[in-house]
Amino acid sequence: MADPVFLITGASSGIGAATARAAAQAGYRLVLAARSADKLAALADELGGAERALAVACDVTEWEQQQAMVAQALEAFGRLDVVFANAGFGGRRGFLEESPEFWRSMVLTNVYGAALTIRATIERLRESRGHLLLTGSVAGRVALPGSLYSCTKWAVTAMAQAARQELDDSSGVRVTLIEPGMTATPFFENDISAWALPPEAIADAVMYAVSRPRTVDVSDIMVRPILQPS
Repeated sequence: MADPVFLITGASSGIGAATARAAAQAGYRLVLAARSADKLAALADELGGAERALAVACDVTEWEQQQAMVAQALEAFGRLDVVFANAGFGGRRGFLEESPEFWRSMVLTNVYGAALTIRATIERLRESRGHLLLTGSVAGRVALPGSLYSCTKWAVTAMAQAARQELDDSSGVRVTLIEPGMTATPFFENDISAWALPPEAIADAVMYAVSRPRTVDVSDIMVRPILQPS
């Protein structure tokens, strides 16, 4: 069997890029999707070039671009085995902070974009009896004061549960919600605590979930720094 194929949205930096590197080391072929074409192309070259890693410029809030992403993946590699709906970003807390336009973009990316990734890939995952992962957050379990970002991640928590129920035992598709705590990624810009986790720690959690035996479905993994408050 040809090496399995791992698709990652939000793959150009942070958790997405760290997961791509870990998956490449584990023998996966990669479909790397994000809006930043230049960063994606450099990462694809690093991870083996066209035969091992496909870079696809994709705005996850655009359905046609998600469809094109999957079509390119199938044309290049013929299958999808693991899909990681990871694209997302946050903003400042406070309902008087950020602009309504910023809010709209964040909600569309974090919630609508993740749902579109599921819609675009679900039939391919059924064919391969594959694995769907979504990036939630500790903030998707405990509401943060004035945080619309936290609200979007609560939605992703529910989305993972809803997808798991739709992809019941008969589909063979596993579903995992990855819930990072504070992680040293571009998400936090310069506001990063010294004790924040490296993105590789979250990539390790992703690879743990996908490497379990086929009979094991790791439903949720929360990973946070030991010094992070609850």
